[in-house]
Amino acid sequence: MSWYNEAVFYHIYPLGLTGAPAQNDYGTPVHRLNTLLPWIDHIQKLGCTALYIGPLFESVGHGYETTDYKKLDSRLGTNEDLTAFVAACHEKGIRVIFDGVFNHTGRDFFAFKDIQANREHSRYVNWYCNVNFGGNTEYNDGFSYENWGGYNLLVKLNQRNPEVQNYICDVIRFWVSEFDIDGIRLDAADVLDFDFMHALRCTADEVKKDFWLMGEVIHGDYSRWVNGGTLHSVTNYALHKALYSGHNDHNYFEIAHTVKYLQNMGDLDLYNFVDNHDVERIYTKLSNKAHFAPVHVLLYTLPGIPSIYYGSEFGIEGKKEKFSDASLRPALQLADYQDAIEKNPCTALIAALGKVRQATPALSYGSYNELLLTNRQYAFARDLDGVRVIVTVNNDDNPSGMNLAAGNTGVYIGALSGNRAEVQGGRINVTIPGNSGDIWIPEEHYNEKAPVLTAIPKTTKVEETRKPAETTKSEKTTIETDNADVSKTEQVENLAGGKAISMDSEKVSAEERNNHSSENETENSPAADFTVNEPTSPSDEAAKSESSTCVAPDPNKAPEEMTVEELQAAILAKMAANGPVDDQMRKTVYDNIWHDSLVSWVKSFR
Repeated sequence: MSWYNEAVFYHIYPLGLTGAPAQNDYGTPVHRLNTLLPWIDHIQKLGCTALYIGPLFESVGHGYETTDYKKLDSRLGTNEDLTAFVAACHEKGIRVIFDGVFNHTGRDFFAFKDIQANREHSRYVNWYCNVNFGGNTEYNDGFSYENWGGYNLLVKLNQRNPEVQNYICDVIRFWVSEFDIDGIRLDAADVLDFDFMHALRCTADEVKKDFWLMGEVIHGDYSRWVNGGTLHSVTNYALHKALYSGHNDHNYFEIAHTVKYLQNMGDLDLYNFVDNHDVERIYTKLSNKAHFAPVHVLLYTLPGIPSIYYGSEFGIEGKKEKFSDASLRPALQLADYQDAIEKNPCTALIAALGKVRQATPALSYGSYNELLLTNRQYAFARDLDGVRVIVTVNNDDNPSGMNLAAGNTGVYIGALSGNRAEVQGGRINVTIPGNSGDIWIPEEHYNEKAPVLTAIPKTTKVEETRKPAETTKSEKTTIETDNADVSKTEQVENLAGGKAISMDSEKVSAEERNNHSSENETENSPAADFTVNEPTSPSDEAAKSESSTCVAPDPNKAPEEMTVEELQAAILAKMAANGPVDDQMRKTVYDNIWHDSLVSWVKSFR
């Protein structure tokens, strides 16, 4: 067991939060990072024990076109500022991990500038992939090179070059010696060379005890990256997608299926999240804002390591735009939210969940056992050393009663509600209010010091447009897999009655992850409650229209030789072999138009 196994993360995009200019003039350092010092107390009050912050180092614009790995971005301050910031976090018991952008550099990086100056005679020619002095780019360098994501602003490093490997490993050693960090999040880890990642892991094991490597992986079999030789964890995009779409569609089958799908990969300790700097805010994604509560109860209780993206604890909005991520990365003033834990129900819930998570080891280390599953109700247990903690969520507007297999105890306490539930005949009967959830802890293991959210925010009934599939028999049928006499055939029939389940995560393109987007936009409207007027469901018409024009995959072609359309068709065919493919799944495929990403996606199927 290590610190990261039981961590609760807070995620900051510093260039956005501090309101830094979108473009770096490399001028006199401006000490904006120091304005984040008050946020450390806020992070602690939320019950978070670790901070993922980045990108931090000198870059041209959004931070992912690094020009100097050993110098804090001038828009944020100096290395001394960063050292002091990490030390302040450590004083509060908060671990710190940096963003490691090691797949590519910016064009102002010293090695690339040397190639510009010395061309074929540069000793750094082989630091980058496929430098061709017979080609050219829009920058008119008189040579071309392999980029990342179609952007010549991002020059792809040759990770197989021993000199590059040694340089990046020295960067990691510098970050530890200079700033005393506790780990690194590897940007674009799904396209990093595996031998390169092995070298990074060896360095991580060398520099500091329990130094953590977490990689950004969008889709595929996560066990390819998470193992003893490469990374400790990766981003759990599969669960991210399931959490919001499973609520928008009133389809807990999708979430439960995703959990089982992930467990089949092994005990991976994945990095769980509901939003980040690349995707829309969860409060924006949810058709019914009241689902903020059950979504976050699941985030904090399902297997994995939970993370909160700055500002989402206030319930702020953030919609992804075609050519800018500015709304996802706003400047915020903490003073505008100084009473949020007391007055904002979103913040109060996050703070309560953080404290409960810290006080309940079963939520970090316990096995997962499904207890009850319908479209709108879901319950499971986290079992550890004979202690059973029970989690219940309800995405319906109306209360729902649940009869659940209990552990070896006499009374359970609802950690969020404060309610008591006596065990009778080895079971408990609990009633879960509409659009809410609770964590039931054995009375003898309940930490009375942990804050109880005695009044889970109430919601008004929300009228939603319902799809025909939501009125199926499965919605009214309870499946209890623990001590229940339900045949396998019956369970399959019930599952088949629900909506089709997506097995793959939301795809995020290179454009979505790396476009220029540090404009100073602020969202200062904390949510007043978990209610919404006239919610709308996402339209599937685009997916339906595109599915009608789908081309047939050519089995004789290698993925690299296929067109985007052929790759999309191949992915859909492989999905269909695993089960029904619904319109939302088709839309997810057609939304991904990046050839390299689609090639990797096809290859991820076993």
